[in-house]
Amino acid sequence: MGKIRVLIAKPGLDGHDRGALVIAQALRDHGMEVIYTGLRQSPVQIAQAAIQEDVDVVGLSSLSGAHKTLFPKVVEALEARNAGDIPVVGGGVIPAEDIPFLLEKGVNKIFTSGSSTEALATYIKQLIQPESEEVDPPEKIAHIGIAVKKIDQALSFYTDTLGLQLEAVEEVESEGVKVAFLKIGDSRIELLEPLNESSAIKRYLDKKGEGIHHIALEVDNINERLTSMKKKGIQLINEQPKTGAHNSRIAFIHPKAANGVLFEMCDHSEGSES
Repeated sequence: MGKIRVLIAKPGLDGHDRGALVIAQALRDHGMEVIYTGLRQSPVQIAQAAIQEDVDVVGLSSLSGAHKTLFPKVVEALEARNAGDIPVVGGGVIPAEDIPFLLEKGVNKIFTSGSSTEALATYIKQLIQPESEEVDPPEKIAHIGIAVKKIDQALSFYTDTLGLQLEAVEEVESEGVKVAFLKIGDSRIELLEPLNESSAIKRYLDKKGEGIHHIALEVDNINERLTSMKKKGIQLINEQPKTGAHNSRIAFIHPKAANGVLFEMCDHSEGSES
């Protein structure tokens, strides 16, 4: 397959194109051909340009607040010209509460102001050449890890007040932690008690006190997922998976990547040792 062709467009009366030009250059750096239509283009002009230039994807940028009107009109203009198969992605200054509406109207994905050009380029590659580096979303929340000083003192709230059943208690010597597993639906709550002074949970308790320590996501292909995250510049605590509870393969994403939340990825699938 040849180079991916991307049309970058600024619909409406928005008079600023620095962001669009930065995105265009970033995509070119990723080996894509980029056509930039310039400022103040109508949805019809953008759709016509996309068809004439035979592009693989249309990228819309809006800073003016008119995205809820203009982005769907671009999708409609493409569909009206039998080109509804050209995916449309958007970015710029777009409030999170507007994103579900835009997705419902046929925009494939919205990149918020916190998104990197690396994430955009990776998404476009996956969209147009799915075999290149496709990684499925996490399947579910595997568990929520809660740091406690003493499991025996904390347990009654979960078993008596919430009525959850204690499945097991396990000591993970390598992590310096004792873990109580409580099942809740398809997920679990794990109470984490430090076994020694050098435990990461002990350091957490000293710094922040008891509370939610991490959220674990159930994933498959953890090795490929870590590789993909590294390519996107995501900061990781573990660049290679390590062995977790129940013979899982686990890795932690640095909390700086997720606004202070520590995420763990757990791969329980057969063959996850590879």
